[in-house]
Amino acid sequence: MADSRQETASAGPPEAHRQLARDSVRLAVVIGALGVVFGDIGTSPIYTLQTVFNPDDPHPVPVSTQNVYGVVSLVFWSVMIIVTVTYVLLAMRADNDGEGGIMALITLLRRWSSQRGKRAATVLAALGIFGASLFFGDSMITPAISVLSAVEGLKVVEPSLDSAVVPVTAVIIVILFLVQRRGTAAVGRVFGPVMIAWFLAIGACGVVGITEHPDILRALWPSYALSFLFGHFGTAFFSLAAVVLAVTGAEALYADMGHFGRRAITRAWLLLVFPACILSYLGQGALILDDPKNISSPFFLLVPDWGRWPMILLATAATVIASQAVITGAYSVTSQAAQLGYLPRLRIAHTSESTIGQIYVPWINWLLMVSVLTLVFAFRSSAALAFAFGMAVTGTITITTLLFFYVARAKWGTPRWLIGIGAGVLLFVDLLFVAANLTKLVHGAWLPLLIGLTTFTVMTTWQRGRSIVTEERARHEGSLPEFVAALRTGTEPTRTVPGTAVFLNRGKETAPLALRANVEHNHVRHEQVVILSIETEPVPRVPADQRLAVDGLGFTDDGIVHVTARFGYMETPDVPATLATLEPADTEGPLDLDQASYFLSKIELRRGKAPTMAPWRKRLFIATSYITADAAEYFGLPGDRTVIMGSHIEV
Repeated sequence: MADSRQETASAGPPEAHRQLARDSVRLAVVIGALGVVFGDIGTSPIYTLQTVFNPDDPHPVPVSTQNVYGVVSLVFWSVMIIVTVTYVLLAMRADNDGEGGIMALITLLRRWSSQRGKRAATVLAALGIFGASLFFGDSMITPAISVLSAVEGLKVVEPSLDSAVVPVTAVIIVILFLVQRRGTAAVGRVFGPVMIAWFLAIGACGVVGITEHPDILRALWPSYALSFLFGHFGTAFFSLAAVVLAVTGAEALYADMGHFGRRAITRAWLLLVFPACILSYLGQGALILDDPKNISSPFFLLVPDWGRWPMILLATAATVIASQAVITGAYSVTSQAAQLGYLPRLRIAHTSESTIGQIYVPWINWLLMVSVLTLVFAFRSSAALAFAFGMAVTGTITITTLLFFYVARAKWGTPRWLIGIGAGVLLFVDLLFVAANLTKLVHGAWLPLLIGLTTFTVMTTWQRGRSIVTEERARHEGSLPEFVAALRTGTEPTRTVPGTAVFLNRGKETAPLALRANVEHNHVRHEQVVILSIETEPVPRVPADQRLAVDGLGFTDDGIVHVTARFGYMETPDVPATLATLEPADTEGPLDLDQASYFLSKIELRRGKAPTMAPWRKRLFIATSYITADAAEYFGLPGDRTVIMGSHIEV
């Protein structure tokens, strides 16, 4: 018995240590989520109420006790319905092997389009692509409005610094984009603590404001939001175009789920971010009740005089983090869109050896920098950018809600009546915000729509043009089985040379153009020939045991095999490393990968007369093809052993 007690006692501490380690990991993940996921939505209190009561607004909300209560209540319930209910409680349950975001929903729709209503799934997938296109507008506007709003705190401390706001903002943005190539791994470790300090600070300032007017807590009751919305519909409806700023960044909660997990994001939101933001909104509302003149900058005026300089610095750091999150999000969306065939391959640099999601896309980086600087110098204030921001946010939220309910029906078989009630209520709220923002079209809301439509046109044109080129290329290449049979029977007389040749091809139905040219014009073939096809699966990552499939193409002794390598849309193909995992028995002999030659077929596009696409779309498709990354670099091929052979194709 004593031995048993001793054994139990000795087993206790290791188990306690393991539990402590698990808790530490969970805490680290929550802190990491705070530093990346919540930067955008966490800095919304800086400019939301200021924009609602902006006297220069084309549809201003008069400052009165009733309106202040109504607006604060609308903000609270908008955040509750859109962020907590739509995203945290519902949308984050629809994941694609752990990954979230609108691109994940699109891949789910593509996966099920052959099983359920194909037409409906195609239409919804197109809507999803438009939602992803709007995200690019969001990624341009967020750095501009976030950093501007923080630097505008200089005017509160010292009005004479007004003229310095735009130049200082521009300098911060340039530095932000210049350091992107270094990656976020090192900086990311300090993001979490900075955002914790930020949320504690804004929550504490909110509490101070609430103590001055405790009655502002009544705004948490939904009757104030409803009475303001339906009792003063004309005023309340137009205010929604600014109220929606309180939920900017909601998509980030869903999109970054694959990095941190649903549980960590949910805990961080419910335990810290949501309470801190609501306390700040309540405190600002109390401050405006105290003196309507405080509408000029309620966030910074809520801070005591002695704390305003530190708060400006903290706000600037927080908005840079918010910008960083949306910039890296744009990299991820670009990478996923390219993997799914909606954009050409772009050069992607991985900035972390341990975290595959940390990438840098140079072409997108410089495009964003020029776009953000243009917005800063064109709009010159956060208030002027606010309506442009709201349109991008509401469009993405509405599309995400719609796609989620389709997924809920297709994946879980949720009853139609329940789908009807849930979708009806949430889409009513979303569409109300969309309608309100549409009234601001001439005041800036046109900008994200223009960016979204432009991006959508580019993405759909590339997808269509790519399918046309694939069909035409297949006609030029001819049947692969017939070509291999011709080699074996001597119909195509060739001389076999030692070594290994790897030909990248789109599938095993057609012969690679480079292989056909080598045989028909040079009359040679290598001893070992690998025809490699790379497939992108609609999942984030493919398990190692499902990575490769080998086909002998009907013969087991000719040294010609076809290999299919499968990768998830979050992975970057590395051809040499992948082929190194093959056994000699699989490839009809050992592959000499150290000296292997890699052959690529380069296609030069020309505008043809066939009515495959409108002439302007043909020109757009060909122009877009010029930004395609070098295939050898994209697939990790050794540059000194890669041969490129060209061909012409008309579109």
